[in-house]
Amino acid sequence: MIHLEGATLIQLSNEIENDVIGPSTKDYEKVFYNPAMSGSRTRSVMLMKHIIESGYLGKSEIYAIDGLAASGLRARRWLNELPKKLVNRLRVTICDMNENSIERAMENHQKFPPKNGGGVLNGKQGDLRSAILDQGWHWVDVDPFGSPMPFLDTAIQSLAKKAILEISATDTAALAGSSKTALMRRYGARINPDNLAHDSGLRVLMACVARTAAKHDRFAEPILSVWDSHHLRLSVKVRKSVEKANQLEKMLGWRIAGPNKKEVMDSMQEGLTPTSSTESLPMHCFLPLSYPVNREDRRVSGPLWIGPLGDSKVMASFTEEVVTSMCTTEYEPKNPMNWGERDFELERRKIVRSIKNIRNESEVVTGEFLILTDDLASWRNVGSPPSPVKMIEIINEKGFKAGLSHYPKPSFRTNAPWDVIVESLDLTQPPM
Repeated sequence: MIHLEGATLIQLSNEIENDVIGPSTKDYEKVFYNPAMSGSRTRSVMLMKHIIESGYLGKSEIYAIDGLAASGLRARRWLNELPKKLVNRLRVTICDMNENSIERAMENHQKFPPKNGGGVLNGKQGDLRSAILDQGWHWVDVDPFGSPMPFLDTAIQSLAKKAILEISATDTAALAGSSKTALMRRYGARINPDNLAHDSGLRVLMACVARTAAKHDRFAEPILSVWDSHHLRLSVKVRKSVEKANQLEKMLGWRIAGPNKKEVMDSMQEGLTPTSSTESLPMHCFLPLSYPVNREDRRVSGPLWIGPLGDSKVMASFTEEVVTSMCTTEYEPKNPMNWGERDFELERRKIVRSIKNIRNESEVVTGEFLILTDDLASWRNVGSPPSPVKMIEIINEKGFKAGLSHYPKPSFRTNAPWDVIVESLDLTQPPM
């Protein structure tokens, strides 16, 4: 069975006993391919292109490892879909405990080699936590079945002086606050399981990454964060800097749901909430780590990252034009998948959908408010949820920044004060 993901072919077994396709209890004797992670792999290709072209990783060879490779498709998509001049710099390794996974990935690499003819791919069987320490890596991808925490410390120790770390977490029940004991055990945090729980989960995960990096005199900053279906995903720049690592505490704090007037005013004083009238109080606010909170208060989420969860230049590079040129192929009547023209179009739409609104949010990623419009209507007790597009239009006309969020619920991000958001909401409501 031959399948096309993005612009890369992969041969899967038709025999159920040989392969596991899709989310399930992972059998470590079988080759695991999860089509639900297609978007994650597409975004990884896009991110790698931008980072290499930006010069952040220098001008020489780039050593990248797909640390829990399974089918190895992520690494193969790097080598197949990136421009040739970038691929020629890559030295890619796939690592997995399952020997069958490594063998199948290498077979696919030989059967469907990179279209530009370049690219070095090596296989390494074993536990990532020991296999990764033999050199300094410029790019490390950790995509485990469950929590990434068992791999985090070793992954950071293995990085070169400047590197990219990409981490997935599929234990969303913990990171969204539904499984409180697992959340505290793995991440040392609490999360209010409201409609912003997945954003809070990303921030808790980022706080763990930043603290771990700081232990090794490194500074970590998020450049892309995504909640997609069953997993959370962070892409992080990590570099050696004792000075920056010493400033870690400034980036950590708490999120308070339904804050009282004092909490809102203190948040404003700390520069974590735009200055505004307190006649109407916002749905959430951030407070610094030093702020005295009651950890048993269900309104409190954290400790978590209170800075931006993305980099505007990185996110602005996620355009439909670039993703379609690299990660899609044109319809050909004779193709190894026996796909029709509609199948190719559906794959193209899926690829484009995987980067939806990332570029739109790039200019407002530093905005203090992530507003879910359904929650906003309920909070203000108005008739119907406003259109995010209409809210953005009104807020921009008032001289502030707002843009659609790639958070997978109707939402927008803005730097506008809360009273401006309330005024804008009122303007979207029909006259009495």
